[in-house]
Amino acid sequence: MSILHDLAATIAQRADADPEASWTAKLLAKGPEKCAEKFGEEAVEAIIEAVKNDREGLISESADVLFHLLVMLQSRGVTLSEVEAELARREGTSGIAEKASRG
Repeated sequence: MSILHDLAATIAQRADADPEASWTAKLLAKGPEKCAEKFGEEAVEAIIEAVKNDREGLISESADVLFHLLVMLQSRGVTLSEVEAELARREGTSGIAEKASRG
């Protein structure tokens, strides 16, 4: 198991927790739209740290991005394994060819 799988499992367990006792449960209780909004906020913060060339800030914000991505996925019933399967499907395909196939 990877740390991301461990984190995804923790998020899934906390989905049914008391929102007053768990930040994860509180986010999930606000619905998928709020989870997506929070993910977007964290992504912007990571971008800002990258532009500032703040290595430690980027590492910290990237951890927040990954956490909030997993929360957003949980809010829509998408598993990390499903995302990994999509990445595996794309493996060995050029990014240009993959984008062209979406059209």
